[in-house]
Amino acid sequence: MNPIFVSFVKRPVLALFVLLTLSTRQTMAQACATSQGDQNTYGTNNVWIGYAYKGSAFNYYQGYVNEGSASSPNFDESFGGDQVNYTTNGCSVYTEQFSMRYKLTQALTGSFTITVGGDDGYRLSLDGGSTWAINNWGDHGYATTSITVSLSGTTNFVLEYYENGGGNRVSFNLVFNCTGTGTPTAYGSNNVWQGHLYQGVNFDTYKGDVTEGATNNPTFDESFGSSNGNYNTNSCFVVTELFSARYMLQQNLPYGNYFITVGGDDGYRFSLDGGSTWVINNWGDHAYTTSTYTATLSGTKNMVLEYYENGGANRVTFDMSSTLLPVTLTSWAATAATDDQTLLKWAATNAVDFDHYIIQRSTDGQNYQDVRSVPASTVQDYSYTDVFPYNGMVYYRLEMVDIDGRTNYSSVATLLRHSTTPTRIFPTIIENSSVFVETSKTIRQARLEVFDMNGRRLQEKDWSALEGRQQVALTALPAGAYLVRLSDFQTTLAKQIILVR
Repeated sequence: MNPIFVSFVKRPVLALFVLLTLSTRQTMAQACATSQGDQNTYGTNNVWIGYAYKGSAFNYYQGYVNEGSASSPNFDESFGGDQVNYTTNGCSVYTEQFSMRYKLTQALTGSFTITVGGDDGYRLSLDGGSTWAINNWGDHGYATTSITVSLSGTTNFVLEYYENGGGNRVSFNLVFNCTGTGTPTAYGSNNVWQGHLYQGVNFDTYKGDVTEGATNNPTFDESFGSSNGNYNTNSCFVVTELFSARYMLQQNLPYGNYFITVGGDDGYRFSLDGGSTWVINNWGDHAYTTSTYTATLSGTKNMVLEYYENGGANRVTFDMSSTLLPVTLTSWAATAATDDQTLLKWAATNAVDFDHYIIQRSTDGQNYQDVRSVPASTVQDYSYTDVFPYNGMVYYRLEMVDIDGRTNYSSVATLLRHSTTPTRIFPTIIENSSVFVETSKTIRQARLEVFDMNGRRLQEKDWSALEGRQQVALTALPAGAYLVRLSDFQTTLAKQIILVR
């Protein structure tokens, strides 16, 4: 038997005393006689109090340090390096197999994202250590964990950390999640887009509004200031990496042909019906490119341009040009009202910036004369009765005139007339210096007279008796409009305005 063992057996009281003495000396060797801080007090005004310990399980308290600053509670601490002495208010801590407990009380209200990192273990409490909102308590290389929380009132933060070997680092970051004010479904008007900005590529967190375009043109080209910078809205800024935007504009488009070009880096898409369908859709990651849509459009359009940026450069553009058309006819017809009267009726829409119609008539389908000018109205339904005794086909069309003088023509409406008027003068357009007089009865003492538009008589021809159809050769007349009248010296039997070419 070992003599030392025999000695301890024989003298148990002495052996116990020796063991207790050795244990007390070891404890005193680990503790810090000059450590400051009470291990319980919380820091305030963004400045943490961190309590340092020898041992990875808060074994031996050594002293305290401070982290954060008056402007921010965020910090990133690497303790001066691996396997070195880290100074505290008390004794230094050797940066291998040690632990830290940081405390901070803050009055916070709002939504916050908190990120804690460590090498090795870390955990964060919002209630003084009763529960752990973040818990990664294990040996590992540097890693981070993030949470988003809503806070209201006083919060007692406790951040615990330990290092068991190798590298050492602990970090804390708190970001206020600014929420945009406004109405993210509102449309802009008068060529000015309302842009709604979001953090996240899927319209995740609404950050606020901006405007694009100008009162005279909705075109814009936006590069957001920089890549991976801060882009201000009316409420919060957006980090220009991993973000999205929805631009909205309600426009009353005049009837016309429109050419719309949208571009983006990365994805973009464009809708004319509030986002129900996409007439342009290039929704994917890519460098800046453009897409064009061409269509005839009119009326109110709820335009939506969506865009997202997933990494790298950022840019979104919109351009629209048009060729406007005067008006859209929805109906146009000519019908016989009486034997010598034609009822012309038409209806129109999209008469934006439109001025007037000109009713035109022809007896050969090629040469037309103006019959009547009809101003545009808000009613958009029109009618006119043309008194025109004629046997044969009559052709009508509308000349449609915009306020800037641009014109367009309707289709041609035709009507076969069978006039029962006993006497007529034709044609209405003269190119060979002759007119025809036709009567179904004998006219005694007939006279044909030609007047200019000021009422001055220029020519006349008399018959003692006129019947059937007669060709009358006119003395050469300058080009223009004239009135031709047939009478029997007592009664006007027919009159006609003719156009000499």
